[in-house]
Amino acid sequence: MKKTNFDRYLEEQMKDPAFAERFNRAGEAWDVALQIAALRQQAGLSQKELAKLLKTSQQQISRLESPGYEGHSLSMLRRVAEVLHARVRVTFEPKEKGGEMRVAEESAKYGDRRTKTKGK
Repeated sequence: MKKTNFDRYLEEQMKDPAFAERFNRAGEAWDVALQIAALRQQAGLSQKELAKLLKTSQQQISRLESPGYEGHSLSMLRRVAEVLHARVRVTFEPKEKGGEMRVAEESAKYGDRRTKTKGK
């Protein structure tokens, strides 16, 4: 398939790490917004009706369904999921393919060496 001007432009912009980071975060926000909106619509609810069930405002539901909104809290997502008979699942994935997950601290090493304290 032939590349469009936009494809070429995006390809060039993605070479900038800062742009690529913002672009990827925007994609994640789109995913969350679209999933909430789709679940609400499948349940046959308006934003106002969902807001009433969650004891919040229609404006808050509109924000949650906005692709530009990044203030989702886990507790609010859980409330939305419960009302819409769904579940929230968060996954962390390595940034690079083949990369392994690492923790911030090294594993504690446990052995059978014990230190003796004075007087005991």
